[in-house]
Amino acid sequence: MTNTDKKAFALGTDHAGFRYKEAIKDYLLSEGYEVKDFGTFSEDSVDYPTFVKPAARAVSEGKCDYGIVLGGSGNGEAMAANKIVGVRCALCWNEESARKAKEHNDANVISLGQRMIGEETAINIIKEWLGAEFEGGRHTQRIAMLDE
Repeated sequence: MTNTDKKAFALGTDHAGFRYKEAIKDYLLSEGYEVKDFGTFSEDSVDYPTFVKPAARAVSEGKCDYGIVLGGSGNGEAMAANKIVGVRCALCWNEESARKAKEHNDANVISLGQRMIGEETAINIIKEWLGAEFEGGRHTQRIAMLDE
């Protein structure tokens, strides 16, 4: 199933998420999405904010529709992404957490931990997140409160 909307994704990772970033990039491209890769570009040790914050900014500024950030656990990456105004980054560890991140929190960025989940699970998380829709309703007010 190829995407016809041509949504653009920002990817950012440190060394501990590099392998999955490459697999995710291949998956997204094969589905017809556009990808902006903010790095890192190897498994050499780096500081995750250097790569995650520009990816999150690309989403915040409307240059990309969605973002995926990665690291060893995904925790620091989610924290870095959420420092950017307009980003709602959810740390996802399974398909249900990804679905709820979109349905209830309208997450425009997700964070994944390469050391926490398998590669197939990571791809399935992305599929679930992309297939979900924001429910609105009572969640709309809560999302607005995040920006106060």
